[in-house]
Order: sequence, then C-alpha cells, then structure tokens
Amino acid sequence: MDVGSWLIETRTLIDRWIQEDFPPNASTGGTVEEVMRYSLLAGGKRLRPQLVLASAAYLGHVVEEFKEMALAVEYLHTYSLIHDDLPAMDNDDWRRGSPTAHKQFGEAMAILAGDALLTEAFVKMAGPGLAARFEPSRLVAAIGNFSHAVGRQGLIQGQVKDLAGEGQTLQLQQLAEIHHKKTGALIIACVQMPAMVVGDFVSEARLIEYGSHFGLAFQIVDDILNETGDAAMMGKSTGTDRALGKATYPALLGMDESRRLADYHRIQAKTALGWEPRAELLQGLIDFAVDRQW
Repeated sequence: MDVGSWLIETRTLIDRWIQEDFPPNASTGGTVEEVMRYSLLAGGKRLRPQLVLASAAYLGHVVEEFKEMALAVEYLHTYSLIHDDLPAMDNDDWRRGSPTAHKQFGEAMAILAGDALLTEAFVKMAGPGLAARFEPSRLVAAIGNFSHAVGRQGLIQGQVKDLAGEGQTLQLQQLAEIHHKKTGALIIACVQMPAMVVGDFVSEARLIEYGSHFGLAFQIVDDILNETGDAAMMGKSTGTDRALGKATYPALLGMDESRRLADYHRIQAKTALGWEPRAELLQGLIDFAVDRQW
C-alpha cells in the first residue's frame, strides 16, 4: 500500500467531511461558526483523525464507519490548539500558516469557538451516526475513554504541568509524563476507540501500546522542529519553546539524543503491532510522524 497516497486521500476526505459540517453559507461573518470553520480549514496534517481511520482499517473495517469519530478527534484537537495559542497560554500568532484565531477574531471569539468545538466533538461521538453502527454499551465506554483522555486527568493535566514546567529543569521521566498526557492521551484514544466500539480487546491492547509510543515520538519530533524547523513549511512560529522556557527534549537531552529517543519510540510502536499486512498503514503513520519536516 502507498501510505503517502493514503495520507493525501484521507486528508481530502476529512476536509470534505468538515466542509459538510461547516459550509460557507452557514458560517457567516461574526458567528462562532465562522471562527470554527476558519480554524478547522486553515490546514493541518489531520494526523489524529487519520489515526482513527488507520486503526479502523487495522481492525478490518471501512473508514466511513468511523467518520464521526474522526471528526470528533479533529474538532477536539483544533479546540486545544485555539486555546493553546491564546496569550495566557503560549501566545502564538500563527497556526497552520494563518493568523491564530485570537489574532484574527479576538480573544473572546477564539475562546468561544474553542468551547464550541470541544462540545461539538461530543455531539459527534454521541450522535446518531456511531450509535446506529455500534453496540451502545461499547460506544458509551469509548465516549468515557475519550472524555478521560482529554479531561483533567489527561490532556488538560498535561497542559497544566507543561505551564508549571516553564523555566524549570525537569527529569526525563517528568517530561515524558507531561507529554504522555498533553500529546499522548488523545493519540492513544484515537487508535483505542475503534477497537473499543468493535469489541476487539486483543487488538485494543496492542493499539494502546502503539499509541503510547507514537505520542512520545511525535512530541519529541515536535520539540526538535520547534528548534530546527522551517516556519513557513510548518505554518507556525519556531523558537517559541526556548523563548517561553519550556521543558523540551532538546533542552534536556540535546538534538542527537532526542532524535535517537524518537527512533526508539518508533521501533517500539511498530513492534507493538507486529509485522502483519494489516498493520501497514499504522506502521507508515509512525514513520511519517518521526520523519516529517512540518
């Protein structure tokens, strides 16, 4: 399978699904829908919804069955970016190659659009689409898992610890714990939830381990690119971690050791799934995450 072509095809598919939810004529100026649409369609890799779809393929299901789940994680992720960019957080001016939401529409509308996207994620998860396809108790369990991953014990806790770590010298285990929550918890949910709703508990355990290593590898590369990446290619400012005194892998380990650690987690993620043909997409996605330049 040509993983590169699959990435392009699914990115186009996800963009079309978003546009169906937020058509231009329903996103007029001055509405929260305008800010939501602007932030969702500004670009981006679509890696998290692609992980949902690749997990579905790994489980032997067609990707269209997981449309609402894929949208839910992209809406949740975009909400987190809008809020992460705010002056009280990372104070970024650029995201996905465009002015951040608060720069374009003001802080109040950016906060409200983030809140709306967070809520919309659960509208998708609990809506009629997934409920018609999957056993209700399994779907409820997946929604509970999603909630935990992005709430006060998951993504939010990671963001809190990330802010608290600014200007501090952390141990490697402390840094890994921050990013296991801030970045990894949602990534694990992306690959775990499809297994939960189809009831494949053997694959679920493998996918959890894969997602855990994927999240850490992704964050290490993110830290490296913040130092070495091309801002135009990445669509966001670089050097911001150092300016804010963030605890990062390059600051703690140096560039060479950070790259070695990213490769270690790549290998561990691949090993978790094994080398059977059905794992090809997920194996390709971890390669993309580690080798990317944006």
